[in-house]
Amino acid sequence: MQVRHNWTMTELNALYALSLLELISQAHQIHIQHHSPAEVHFCHLISIKTGGCPEDCKYCSQSAHYQTSTQAQPLLQWEEVQTEAKKAIARGATRICLGAAWREVRDNKHFEEILQMIKELTHLDVEVCCTLGMLKEEFALRLKEAGLYAYNHNLDTSESFYPTIITTRTYQERLDTLSIVEKAGISVCCGGILGLGESSVDRLQLLHQLSCRTPHPESVPINRLTPIRGTPLGSQPQISHWELVRIIAIARILMPKSLIRLSSGRNEMSTEEQALCFLAGANSIFIGEKLLTVANPQPDKDAEMFRILGITGRPAFQKVG
Repeated sequence: MQVRHNWTMTELNALYALSLLELISQAHQIHIQHHSPAEVHFCHLISIKTGGCPEDCKYCSQSAHYQTSTQAQPLLQWEEVQTEAKKAIARGATRICLGAAWREVRDNKHFEEILQMIKELTHLDVEVCCTLGMLKEEFALRLKEAGLYAYNHNLDTSESFYPTIITTRTYQERLDTLSIVEKAGISVCCGGILGLGESSVDRLQLLHQLSCRTPHPESVPINRLTPIRGTPLGSQPQISHWELVRIIAIARILMPKSLIRLSSGRNEMSTEEQALCFLAGANSIFIGEKLLTVANPQPDKDAEMFRILGITGRPAFQKVG
């Protein structure tokens, strides 16, 4: 299938209207044209600066606007990051992601420390990714120079629903950051969260926004909201697994070469439910006990799933063929 960047909402609505079995079948056929069906990209996320974030994202336990169990902590020392990274690599991770609860990158000693962490991690022969908030061009270039492979900056939801969830940062500011990352020659990791109270139209508009980018994001995280007590969305009901599978399948059709990452929400899913996501086109996950502040499947549980499904890890720096 030819990779396109001119999808229309009419086409997306038509895909959404297909029966789930037909949609999965289409997505799987496209998936195996570009990816090995048994190969999954294993990533590991390390929260290097937890809590105290000035943003008011209504789903996040790290926001300083809400009273949650997450307490603000200082930046991790390199020794702690190195220990966790090596443990993850031993379990098969080929991408190490560093996350800081910042609104934006500033020119200070903490940024210098992160640049040094990136340089050290590249010596471990893994892809290094960061999610540090908004970026100015000069900082993106310094991250690239340090060896950064990818930068995560999610759009979260549709542009029209976005102000319902976040008021401290505009949608355009997020898009501007993505453009800065691309201009610096860093791979873009960008996706969203399902279950914020948005409509199915909002979910399709998010996918439309991503699929019309040139190039498509190298990786697209699809998160299923884990409601966190103390946040405004703490009692939000989770979306159905069937809707999650449907969105993953559509994402695969729209962005054939991207890594579609089954991200937050796996801890509540069975092996069978995750298998259906892989069949629909997901080919990347986070491994490790925790995703920032929410639980992730235990390593032994994941290892058993990989054995049952015959899943193998995707090597680092592998280009889509």
